[in-house]
Amino acid sequence: MVITYKHLLKLEFPIYLLPHDDWSFSDGLLFLDGKIVDDTNMEGNRLGKRRLQTPFTELFPLKSQIDSFQGLLKQSKNTFIDSNGIPFIYEKTIRCDLRYYRIQKQELREDCCVLWLVGVHQPFTVPRPPERGYSFAGVLLLGGLPWVLYDYSQIAKKDTWRKV
Repeated sequence: MVITYKHLLKLEFPIYLLPHDDWSFSDGLLFLDGKIVDDTNMEGNRLGKRRLQTPFTELFPLKSQIDSFQGLLKQSKNTFIDSNGIPFIYEKTIRCDLRYYRIQKQELREDCCVLWLVGVHQPFTVPRPPERGYSFAGVLLLGGLPWVLYDYSQIAKKDTWRKV
């Protein structure tokens, strides 16, 4: 299955990086390089739970975990499996401007941090505040509007673009 930025909200994070798209299905098993990635014959709706329950010992190692779609956008590879066990190819289809804004204020909440940026009307919610010394945030613009917080910087970098 090939997905684009329009389908990012349908993914179940975390997702895991796969080395290539030469996977195969057989009798409820998903194989990659002769090893089992997922065993849908096991109970559970999550990939991790099924991998823990499977009696097979030759499991394909899932080494790289990506927790958010911002992390997915930064990947140079394009083959993944989500937490539901659905393998997919992420295809970068559009070009988004990347613009840097000064961080105006940070509101620490119990389980997140809300960032307000100078010149951006809506705040961004992030899991933790940026490290000390970072006073700018790079934001991807979709259709000219702020879309995704991309990264942090100590200085205001030049405007650029990314394919997403």
